Amino acid sequence: MANYYSDHPEIAFHLDHPLMKRIVDLKEKDYADAKEHDDAPVDYEDAIENYKQILEITGDVAANIIEPNSESVDLEGPHLENGRMIYASKTVENLDATRKAGLWGVSMPRRYGGLNLPNVTFSMLSEVISAADAGFQNIWSLQSCIDTLYEFGDEEQRKKYIPRVCAGETMSMDLTEPDAGSDLQRVMLKATYDEKEQCWRLNGVKRFITNGDSDIHLVLARSEEGTKDGRGLSMFIYDKRNGGVDVRHIEHKLGIHGSPTCELTYKNAKAELCGSTRLGLIKYVMALMNGARLGIAAQSVGVEQEAYNEGLKYARERAQFGQKIIHFPAVYDMLSRMKAKLDAGRSLLYQTARYVDIYKCLEDIQRDRKLTAEERQELKRYTRLADAFTPLAKGMNSEYANQNAYDAISIHGGSGFIMEYKSQRLFRDARIFSIYEGTTQLQVVAAVRYITNGTYLNIIKEMLAEEVSAEMQPLKTRVEALVAQYEEALALVKEAGNQEMQDFLARRLYEMTGDIVMSLLILLDASRAPELFAKSAQVYVRHAEADCAGHFAFVKNYKADDLDAYRQE
Repeated sequence: MANYYSDHPEIAFHLDHPLMKRIVDLKEKDYADAKEHDDAPVDYEDAIENYKQILEITGDVAANIIEPNSESVDLEGPHLENGRMIYASKTVENLDATRKAGLWGVSMPRRYGGLNLPNVTFSMLSEVISAADAGFQNIWSLQSCIDTLYEFGDEEQRKKYIPRVCAGETMSMDLTEPDAGSDLQRVMLKATYDEKEQCWRLNGVKRFITNGDSDIHLVLARSEEGTKDGRGLSMFIYDKRNGGVDVRHIEHKLGIHGSPTCELTYKNAKAELCGSTRLGLIKYVMALMNGARLGIAAQSVGVEQEAYNEGLKYARERAQFGQKIIHFPAVYDMLSRMKAKLDAGRSLLYQTARYVDIYKCLEDIQRDRKLTAEERQELKRYTRLADAFTPLAKGMNSEYANQNAYDAISIHGGSGFIMEYKSQRLFRDARIFSIYEGTTQLQVVAAVRYITNGTYLNIIKEMLAEEVSAEMQPLKTRVEALVAQYEEALALVKEAGNQEMQDFLARRLYEMTGDIVMSLLILLDASRAPELFAKSAQVYVRHAEADCAGHFAFVKNYKADDLDAYRQE
């Protein structure tokens, strides 16, 4: 029987990373839960075994329920009835299956009914579910919104809402409005305090809300009358049980049909303040978005894997000119690049998740006791690494998912354009990954400060100091040459002192950064498990060399008046 986890040993490999011991020890807080919860691990090995069992269960559900339902969900999609969103019938089956399998409240502490899993494992679950159906992964993974409520809500709110999510109730984050897309400072949904009822009331419209008719919403709204920027925005909790929000429209989208994208009308809807006023955008949405971006990176890796699987399967079966097309250089070239991007992208995803885990665990511990000086330094280091790696993981993987889905269609030829083949759905689904939760262009904006201030360069040099196997050393030497190119290109941009030039060249520097970081990660992976990653290391470094060479030549030959050729008036 197929299993979307155990069929791909490359996923389990990342549970054996050297940082995992530190992550699990922090997450389990000296394994204190074992005294009160029968399902809690007693030591590190027990915890890892627990993660593997949950992944096995998820892999089974994904392969044998969610994936077989995916075609029906894509065709039916959600629909609107009397102001309510109704899921596709097979989506309801998927929700029921994941609830019965106990796959909700993944990241939450056991005292609220959660599984207390680290982000690394959550990302693996997200990848596996996305490979089966990226649209359903949206619905399921939005349970991670509860992390923001756990982090910034009060204990009464935690006890009220977290057990409900652990039992399988759904969530959404209601941020975007018709006049406030990427520019969330323009949010105008109004929040006013009802003195009589001792609650907040929300009025206005939200648009493009994923899973918008969920059970529990986190809502960005303007609480400070007369303000027009982010300092007047606060975060609120809306409970669907209280009423006051209707679905006005469900978007008809290119892909991810199973994931309902709703326009909502708030009419005097009762809500609770989450955290403090005025920090909605400045602090809480940033936390939400970083979690969501890691989720999209995992979603992207899942589709990268499934696109590769579909391309490989078809190439092995399809014969032309007297032989299977997998033997044609043009085809195995595409497949090898798909696999290399998948393996390197997955490595970046899980490295990012590990960094997030360490700093989030230390922040959680800090709620109970004062951190030691060493722990404060560790918190600072891993917060910086997580902030730097998140826009790389989201941006690079979302682009790779699009490319792998495109290449899967190319391998299928004319059949790939036919709706009966899965590759067309993967292609349609993938297109949104580089748009929502911050476009690739916005990931570049988030990353560029780490490019120009030398943060990435310092990280890369630290990575270069790590030893690789003798077999990988020649490839590492070639990556060192790329780092020299990168450093020179960065110096040229900084010396020019021209902001418009920096903005124009930022995407090229960003891609060079991603290429080099992922090259170094895949070399480390191939050193530890050559049977899994040696081929991908060879292919990915060659890809990085070609990519970086083009970007380096562009930057080096750039002249100030070159922009005139690009401006479109």
